Amino acid sequence: MDNEEHFRKLERMYLGAPVNRYYLPTIRIGPGSAEIAVQVRSDFFHAAHAVHGVVYFKVLDDAAFFAANSLVEDVFVLTVSLNVYLTRPITEGAIVATGRVVHTSRRLIIAEAEAVDGEGRTLARGTASFMRSNIALTPEIGYR
Repeated sequence: MDNEEHFRKLERMYLGAPVNRYYLPTIRIGPGSAEIAVQVRSDFFHAAHAVHGVVYFKVLDDAAFFAANSLVEDVFVLTVSLNVYLTRPITEGAIVATGRVVHTSRRLIIAEAEAVDGEGRTLARGTASFMRSNIALTPEIGYR
C-alpha cells in the first residue's frame, strides 16, 4: 500500500468514529503529521462562556495520534500519555491542531501538537507518547 492510501484510510476511519458525529472535525494526514480542525460552538463552552478544555484535549490528542499512526500501517496505535498546556481561551472561529512526530523508536512514538485560532495564536500545546497495539487496521474498525 502506498502512503497516500494509508493516510486516506486513516482519515476515513477518524471521520467515521461515533464521537466525531458530535465534534464534526476535519482532518488531513501526511507523513508524520496530521491537522485537525473543529469549528467552535457554544455547546462546547464551560460556565465562563469559552471552549472547555476537553475540546482542546481532543484536538491535540487526535492530531498527535494520527501523526503517529501515519507511520504505522498495520495496527492502531494507543495513546500512552498526553501532557496538555492550555494557554488561551477561544469563544468563536475554529480551533486548528497540528501534530507532528518528533521521535520514533522500536516501542514508542512521541509527537507534539499545537492548537491555534484563526489568527494563528496558540491556544494549547501537547506532547504525547504512543505505542503499537494488537488491533489490526481493518475495515471492521473503519480503516477502508
